[in-house]
Amino acid sequence: MSSPKLFVLGNPLLDIQATCDKAILEKYQLKENDAILAEEKHMSIYEDLTTKYETKYLAGGAAQNAARGAQYILPPNSTVYVGCVGNDSSAQQLRDACNREGVRTEYRVDETHPTGRCGVVITGHHRSMVTDLAAANHYKLEHLKSAPIWELVEQAQVYYVGGFHLTVCVPAILALAEHAAEKNKIFTMNLSAPFLPQFFKEQLDACAPYWDYLIGNESEALAYAESHNLGTTDIATIAQIIADLPKKNTARPRVVVITQGTEPTIVATSGEKETKTFPVHKIDPVKIVDTNGAGDAFAGGFLGGLVQGKPIETCVDMGQWLAQLSIQELGPAYPTEKKVYEGQNY
Repeated sequence: MSSPKLFVLGNPLLDIQATCDKAILEKYQLKENDAILAEEKHMSIYEDLTTKYETKYLAGGAAQNAARGAQYILPPNSTVYVGCVGNDSSAQQLRDACNREGVRTEYRVDETHPTGRCGVVITGHHRSMVTDLAAANHYKLEHLKSAPIWELVEQAQVYYVGGFHLTVCVPAILALAEHAAEKNKIFTMNLSAPFLPQFFKEQLDACAPYWDYLIGNESEALAYAESHNLGTTDIATIAQIIADLPKKNTARPRVVVITQGTEPTIVATSGEKETKTFPVHKIDPVKIVDTNGAGDAFAGGFLGGLVQGKPIETCVDMGQWLAQLSIQELGPAYPTEKKVYEGQNY
């Protein structure tokens, strides 16, 4: 088996996805487009979804979705994904799903907790995600540092960590980050959700010096600005401030990429006076099936470009291209019939 070029660390989850009416949002006090960690009051939602609605089970977790997206673009066996699962049938479902899509999984198995799950409530084109981390919350640095896994780390050239892992094992994130900085490899993270800069600010800031690329959306950028008292709500300004933060590896600039749904994607590079904007290609609204995972698909496409050494303009375009394909599937998913990125005129 060839050595993976992309190493991804995240929280593996089995997505329990259902199209629902808004009553379930009201029952569990959920917002239409949000991602939260489940509290005790949310725990019965999983039974509601499986007994009251028609459900679909998918390999989930934001970073795992991005890994699947990157692998969709890259040559076979380019991607390895690491996280923690339980010793149960849900974990096997995740392995089988990733295997079908060519993603190598090297999970840590926790014998005392079940595999994590994410309730995905779809209302129209909106989605609200409620995550019960379970085993995903028990990833350990020792697994990453074990000989077979660290060998994969050393072979990889690009590292991607989902922001949600900030709630799990920051030492593992920092171990990857420090290796990347030392070897001048690419370290990438995602802001992932507004609650992370709000409530896990210290953990986020510990990783900031290592970011070569940071991906997020406008709501996450605004949450970062508020928690860091930046005094602005201008997305381009926020992106540039983050890009210009102190950086461990000075051999490469930091690039901050902020998506805004159908509005232009903003890119800020450290040391540059002006940010760049990249309009999003239009799509007929009739073709939109499900926006769940569009941000993960963008990250996957972007990572695929990074691994291939593409310029930033192409990486952004690849991200937008894959996100557009993803929202035409019930997802987060990618077309069964393989599509090939052919440049900016798709």
